[in-house]
Amino acid sequence: MTEYGQDEILELIWSLREGGRPTREALLRSTEEESPESLLDELESGGFVDLASDEIRLTKTGEERARGIIRRHRLAEVLLANLFDLEDSQIENSACKFEHVLSEAVTESVCTFLGHPPVCPHGKAIPRGECCDKIRTEILPLVTRLTDAGLGDTVRIVFITPKSRKRLEKLSSLGIVPGSRIRLLQRNPSYVLQVGETTVAVDRDITDEIFVKRT
Repeated sequence: MTEYGQDEILELIWSLREGGRPTREALLRSTEEESPESLLDELESGGFVDLASDEIRLTKTGEERARGIIRRHRLAEVLLANLFDLEDSQIENSACKFEHVLSEAVTESVCTFLGHPPVCPHGKAIPRGECCDKIRTEILPLVTRLTDAGLGDTVRIVFITPKSRKRLEKLSSLGIVPGSRIRLLQRNPSYVLQVGETTVAVDRDITDEIFVKRT
């Protein structure tokens, strides 16, 4: 489990750096890993950290590895918070497991499914991935918020960025899910959508979270 322990130390270094200086003293005080000094020595020998001063510095290789760990962990938190009714402690424990098993391809798929969230449920930044850059340069020019769709146009939902699990459940129950086709019939006083044979009225904050592409 040495690699697991190393990942935990790298994640803690990243988190400490977000709040200030990741010193050896701060790390040893914060970690729950056994033999953290040995793990630090292993990371230094592997070229992941520089321990020349009291402040622990990530090397280029260590930065890349820690970035991936943090990205997987925080995306897992968003996924669990949006889809399941879990307590914070359950989300944290599950996210810690996910960060060690998610492959790069699965991580990119999760990020895309969630709409490339910029922050985790605790407001901490989620490092960007290749899928996030791709959607900005290749997809977004073809995708608009449902709010900005033309009246009467038939559009296909590309992804949704709901602010809460309850909102996601509500949209799903209405058939408003990625891949479905809808029409924007009205903007005022509320947004009226045609979903299949059904019409529903929603507020603008909801249509702002739905990204669509004209069919």
